[in-house]
Amino acid sequence: MQDRIAELEVRLAFQERTIQELNDVVTRQQQTIERLTRDVQVLRAQLQTLAPSLVGSREDEPPPPHY
Repeated sequence: MQDRIAELEVRLAFQERTIQELNDVVTRQQQTIERLTRDVQVLRAQLQTLAPSLVGSREDEPPPPHY
């Protein structure tokens, strides 16, 4: 019986360590996602400032020569 309890304690210790490692990974990934999201927002704002409309509206285009 003591062996079984000891085995369960060892498994629990490994599981706790694994859960903590996975939590660390998820936390780092979330921080990376947040940083990348901010970077995309900054780049989007810069692009809109530099070129508010990269493609003009169809109304601004002259008609094709065959019209």
